[in-house]
Amino acid sequence: MDGVIVIAVDGPVAAGKGTLARELAARTGLRHLDSGMIYRAVAALVLEAGDDSGDGRACRRRAERLVVADLERPGLRDQKIGSMASRVAAHRDVREALVGFQRRFGRTPPGAVIDGRDIGTVVFPDADVKFFVTAHVRARAARRHRELVSMGETADFGNVLQELSERDRRDSERAWAPLRKADDAVVIDTTKLDAAAAAEKALDIVRHRLGAASVLS
Repeated sequence: MDGVIVIAVDGPVAAGKGTLARELAARTGLRHLDSGMIYRAVAALVLEAGDDSGDGRACRRRAERLVVADLERPGLRDQKIGSMASRVAAHRDVREALVGFQRRFGRTPPGAVIDGRDIGTVVFPDADVKFFVTAHVRARAARRHRELVSMGETADFGNVLQELSERDRRDSERAWAPLRKADDAVVIDTTKLDAAAAAEKALDIVRHRLGAASVLS
């Protein structure tokens, strides 16, 4: 894409895609964008305004007013925000409003590693390399539970598992831009793979796809 490199990293919540994307960005010199934080930031704005998360037009208005500084708002990783973000992201109007932001970010030289749910299928179907990171839902719930506890929140594993399962269903069944693997994406299953091993596997693939002319250090 005109001299820039875009690496798309998709997958369900708590599969490890964010950790992998950050490592790929650090190792390649590319910028990193966690698209999930965009939707979480919009969700926070919706909650703050008292809007109905089922009102697509109201949610889109919040999305259109989103600025980079909103991505640094405190509490964006709270469980309540995450649940709201999944509902907000189900609106096609919201996703369309935010696609442009992501594309501008990715097309700014030298490029970017972007993780999310529909990066390789909708936002950057022409990405240079695509990954789909997944893991068994119970493994993902255990990771999310540990994260919440480490942040000082009181969390019940059963509730976390149920919430993740429900988010998977919403993300996969939404009418527009559902969570799915791009046909040309490489699957990385992290159920029994630690972060370092997943990163090395992904880097080997990036090296193979992009060759010596890549930005890999």
